[in-house]
Amino acid sequence: MAVPHNNSPIVRFGVFELDLNAGELRKNGAKLRLQGQPFQVLALLLDRPGEVVTRDELRQKLWPADTFVDFDHSLNTAINKVREALGDSASSPRYVETQARRGYRFIAPLHPAAQPEPLAASPPSPATSTARSAALHPELHVPIPRRAVTRGLFGLIQVMYLAFYLSALFRLHAVQRIADSFLLPWAATALPGAILVTAGVGIPLRLYLISAVSFDYQRLDEKFGRMFIFVLVLDELWAVAPFLLTDNIGLGAAFAATAALLYVPFAERTLIRMAYVSPAPSTPHPGPPPTGG
Repeated sequence: MAVPHNNSPIVRFGVFELDLNAGELRKNGAKLRLQGQPFQVLALLLDRPGEVVTRDELRQKLWPADTFVDFDHSLNTAINKVREALGDSASSPRYVETQARRGYRFIAPLHPAAQPEPLAASPPSPATSTARSAALHPELHVPIPRRAVTRGLFGLIQVMYLAFYLSALFRLHAVQRIADSFLLPWAATALPGAILVTAGVGIPLRLYLISAVSFDYQRLDEKFGRMFIFVLVLDELWAVAPFLLTDNIGLGAAFAATAALLYVPFAERTLIRMAYVSPAPSTPHPGPPPTGG
């Protein structure tokens, strides 16, 4: 088994850690299924991060000359299992990059190994121990909370918006009466149409986000980043919905609710960034483009 150059039995990258002594790959502390040759392949790539490990080197270390095996198929299978465990892909790699006709390269940055603390005259307080052990988000610079909490909060926000859309559609006639009471005629006529259009777009969007976060889709941070501008515009439009209830809740409460809803899309983005910590982008490497396999 290869041991990284820092001689540490535990190698950390992103939200993962590879424990060479225990033979385990863990994600946020939870053990993943990766054993045998896929585990050894990942260990060899982590032994030389940023460098190309050739297919021949992998064959010599994992499949001795007297072993009769379909090497290409076995190596491709092992690499695919590594990528499956890491939530990675050959077309847009974040961890394992394929170098055509050469080998593979681990492209994500490694976290420095934790150094043992010097003995102190008195034991540290629980608050100090907690602060030292809390991992910081590489971009937000805040302690990373439990993923179950951030994913759960994000899912609840999607359910909230879904309830908004369905309530407005089921009570569209009541919305029309309220709009007629304080809007200009042309605006009161356009409001139900705007609700129909935005709710019709928002319902499938929220269902997609609920299913993605429920099944822990590993590229949700990337997907949400691409659609954030659209989500922002949609959420800001629906942020004025509390003013339709002014007669029931009062102008002050409607204003406060709208102010809170204006912030919600930014909270969604932050929750996704904390739940799916992305590795820093790697330095472009000259050579042929990566291919699958």
